[in-house]
Amino acid sequence: MKRYAIAALLLTAAAAIADEGMWTFDNPPTKLLQEKYHFTPTQEWLDHVRLSSVRLNDGGSGSFVSPHGLLLTNHHVARHQLQNNSTAEHDYLRDGFYAATPDAEMKSPDLEVNVLVSMENVTSQVNAAARPNMTDKQAFDARKSVIAQIERDSTTKTGLRSDVVTLYQGGEYWLYRYKKYTDVRLVFAPEQQTAFYGGDPDNFTYPRYDLDMAIFRVYDNGKPLETTNYLKWNAKGPEANELVFVSGHPGSTQRLDTLAQLKFERDFVEPALLKLLADRIANFQAYSARGPEQARQAGSMIFGLQNSQKAYIGRYEGLMNPKLMAKKQAEENDFRSKVDANPQWKQEYGAAWEQIAQAEQKGEGRFNQTFYRRSGSQLEATAESIVRYVAEIKKPDGERLPGYHDSQLESLRYRLLSPAPVYLEMEKAGMAGALAFDAKSLPANDPWLTAMLNGKSPEAAAHAWLDSTKLADAAVRKQLLEGGQAAVDASTDPLIVLARQVDPLIREQIKWQEDNIDSVITHAGEELGKARFLVYGKSTYPDATFTLRLSYGAVQGYPMNGTIAPPKTTIYGLYDRAASFDYYGPFYLPSRWKEGRDKLDLSTPLNFVSTTDIIGGNSGSPVINRNAELVGLIFDGNIESLPGDFEYDGEKNRAVAVHSAAMIEALRKLYGAGQLANELQGM
Repeated sequence: MKRYAIAALLLTAAAAIADEGMWTFDNPPTKLLQEKYHFTPTQEWLDHVRLSSVRLNDGGSGSFVSPHGLLLTNHHVARHQLQNNSTAEHDYLRDGFYAATPDAEMKSPDLEVNVLVSMENVTSQVNAAARPNMTDKQAFDARKSVIAQIERDSTTKTGLRSDVVTLYQGGEYWLYRYKKYTDVRLVFAPEQQTAFYGGDPDNFTYPRYDLDMAIFRVYDNGKPLETTNYLKWNAKGPEANELVFVSGHPGSTQRLDTLAQLKFERDFVEPALLKLLADRIANFQAYSARGPEQARQAGSMIFGLQNSQKAYIGRYEGLMNPKLMAKKQAEENDFRSKVDANPQWKQEYGAAWEQIAQAEQKGEGRFNQTFYRRSGSQLEATAESIVRYVAEIKKPDGERLPGYHDSQLESLRYRLLSPAPVYLEMEKAGMAGALAFDAKSLPANDPWLTAMLNGKSPEAAAHAWLDSTKLADAAVRKQLLEGGQAAVDASTDPLIVLARQVDPLIREQIKWQEDNIDSVITHAGEELGKARFLVYGKSTYPDATFTLRLSYGAVQGYPMNGTIAPPKTTIYGLYDRAASFDYYGPFYLPSRWKEGRDKLDLSTPLNFVSTTDIIGGNSGSPVINRNAELVGLIFDGNIESLPGDFEYDGEKNRAVAVHSAAMIEALRKLYGAGQLANELQGM
C-alpha cells in the first residue's frame, strides 16, 4: 500500500514541470493557469497584486500587508538596515527588534522601496534609434541616448522613478514607472538565530525551520502610508497541492543565453567568482576573529559572501552537468534549425549566434583585467562614484555612463550620502585582502594594480589610502558632490586622489567592453529576440531583470535522498532539530524560544515548499492564494533549485517560504507583539 502512495506523490510532483516561468504582469500565463488550475486572474486581481508588491533596492522584495503601510519582507533582506542601526551596545541582529509604539519605529538610513505603478511598451522608440546603416557601436550609443531621453522625459513629466527595462534579450523594451519611498522604518525583526536557524549548513536546503521575516512601515510625507493596495493576511495558510502565486523581483537569470554565453560563464566567470568568494570569506573571518566587536561589524559581510558562495557552487555544478548543457544544446539546435528553415529569417537573424560567440571569445583576452580590478573597499568605490558623478553630470544625458542619467541621480545621491556607519578598520582589512588577491591574478605592471599599491604592500597601501580619509563622514561626501568638479579636483583626500588616478583606467575598460562586447551582444541579442517571437510567439517569459514578475505553482513535497520531503514543516520539527544537535552551534535556540516552548502550538506549520519558479531577488516576496491573500513569505530555494538560473526542474525545484500561521503564532506568543499581529490580521 505504501509503495502506491509514494508513487502517487511522485507522479503529482512530476506534474509540476509545467509550473515554470517568471512572467511579466503585461503577459501573465493566463492560458496555462486555466488549463492546469482552472483559474484565470482578472485585470483587477493583477493590478491589486502589482500595486501591493514592493521592490527593496538593496536587493529584495516585499509587500504591503496593512492599510497603514506595513511592509513584510525577510530578515535577511532587512539585515543591512539592522546592521546600519546596530552598535556594540545595541546589536539588533543578535537580539531582534520590536517597536511597540509608532515613535519607537526605527528609521532606515539608506533604504529605498519602489512600487510599480505603470508599464509602457517603448520597443518601437528604442529600435527606431538604431538605423540600418549604423555600426554595432553606433547603434548601441543611439539606443543608450534614446533610452536616457525616454527615462528623463518620463521622470520630468510624472515625478516617478522611470526605468527602461530590456526584455527577451532586446526583443522588447518597456518603460517601468515606480512610486519611490525613502522614509522606511523598522517595526519588527526576530533574532538572527531564529530567522536563519541552522545557519550556513541549512542554507539552501529543506526541510527548514526559519522565521525569516521582518516588518517595516512605509511613511509618505511624514505619516504612515495609507493604501487600499495591500495583501490581506490568511493565517490558515495554504493546503497541500493548493495553487499559490509569488509576486516579486527575481534578480537575473540566463535561461535565454546562447550556448557560447553559457560556456563563457562556466569556463571563466563561475570559477573566478568562486575563487574570489573563498578569499573574501577567509579574509573577513580573520578580521572577525580579532574580537566580538569586529565579529559584529563583519557578520553581515560574511553572511552575504557565504550565501553567494553556496549559490554559485550550485550554479557552477549545474553548468558542469552534461545533461544541462546537452539540454541547452538541443534547445539552441531547435531554435537555429527553425530560423535556418526560413530563408528570410536566416538572412536576417542567422548570424547572431556566431556574432555572440566571437564577442565572448574576444572577452576572454581581457577577462582577468575586467574581473580582478576590485579594491575590496566600499569607501573606495564611493570615492570613484563621486569622481564620476561630478564629471558625468556635465555631459548630455544620453552620453553618460550607466547609473548617472538624470532619472537615476536622485537614487544615486541617496546612496552616496547614506549616514550609515563606516567601519574603517574593516575597510582596511577588506582592501588589504582584496589587493593581495588582485596581485596574484593581475600582471605586476597592470596600471590599475600599480596605482592601487603605489609601491607598497597590500596592507600598507590600504592603510595609506584609508588612515586619513574623511569620506566616512556623509557631510564631507555631500560637500564634494555639491562642490562639483572644482571641489573634487581640489580635494586632497587620499581616496579622492586615488579615484582620480584610476578613473581613466576604468573608463577605458568600460569603453572597450562596450565597443567590443556589449554593443555586439546587444545587437545580436535583439536579433535573437525578434527571431524568437517569430518562431515561438510570445508564449514564454523573459529572463529575470530585478523587475516585478508573477510565478505560480502548487504546495508540494518532492523526492529527496531516497525518501520524500514533506510539503510543510512544523514548530515541532524546530525543537526536534535543535535537540538532535544538542542545541549546539547553528542549531541552538534563543532563550525566548527555548523557554517559551510551552506557550506555542507546536503543530503550527513553520515553513513550506511550492513549485513556484523563483531566483535570487525573490527573497521577501509574498506567497498568495487565488484570493490574493498572503499565505506565506519566500525566503529561499532548495539545494536542487540552484541551477535555476539556467533551467527550471519542476520535479525537484522548490521555493521555500515561511508559513503565515507561524508568523502570527510567534508574534502573539513569544514576542509580545499582539498589537502588530492585530494590524496584520485586520483586527
